[in-house]
Amino acid sequence: MENLEQQPQVEEAKPAEEKTDRKRFTMDIVETLVLAVILFVGINAVSARVRVDGFSMRPTLEHGEFVLVSKLSYLFGEYQRGDIIVFHFPLDPEEELVKRVIGLPGDRVLVQNSQVFVNGVMLNEDYIAQAPLYSGEWVVMDGQLFVLGDNRNNSNDSKDWGLLPQENVVGKAVLIYWPPPMWNVLNHAEVNAAQ
Repeated sequence: MENLEQQPQVEEAKPAEEKTDRKRFTMDIVETLVLAVILFVGINAVSARVRVDGFSMRPTLEHGEFVLVSKLSYLFGEYQRGDIIVFHFPLDPEEELVKRVIGLPGDRVLVQNSQVFVNGVMLNEDYIAQAPLYSGEWVVMDGQLFVLGDNRNNSNDSKDWGLLPQENVVGKAVLIYWPPPMWNVLNHAEVNAAQ
């Protein structure tokens, strides 16, 4: 008789275990989803991913590559000449562009005789596709930057539309992450120019 009494208890315990297992499974799914949302929001708060459209940064960046952008770089650091940045295009804020910082606030940028000079110092630009075939002079005001594409003669940049307000900067491009064969940390060439 003892066996008969124990069987119903075992059968009653199974539905309770199944209920506990379903609860645990549901809680695991909820926790995973909450963690995924927190990670997504956190990653997007400190970084951005941008697709390169066009050839204005050739040979440094190619059309179709994806770059990872640090949004924190300029919260904790200063702009440097040679930085590759992503920014909202001043003439169309919906569009994001990638260019290289050439002039900082207070700088005088001069392009003449196929050379770029900053504060009277000629830049050694081994990262450009071709020497510039244009000329001009710009003075960089406070809160602004002078940016150029590495493909100087085929780039819509500060020579065309003027200075870039620093408030438009999304962040500093740090690496190419797609396509995989092109994975590479970006070279932010040191561009020296006395102030």
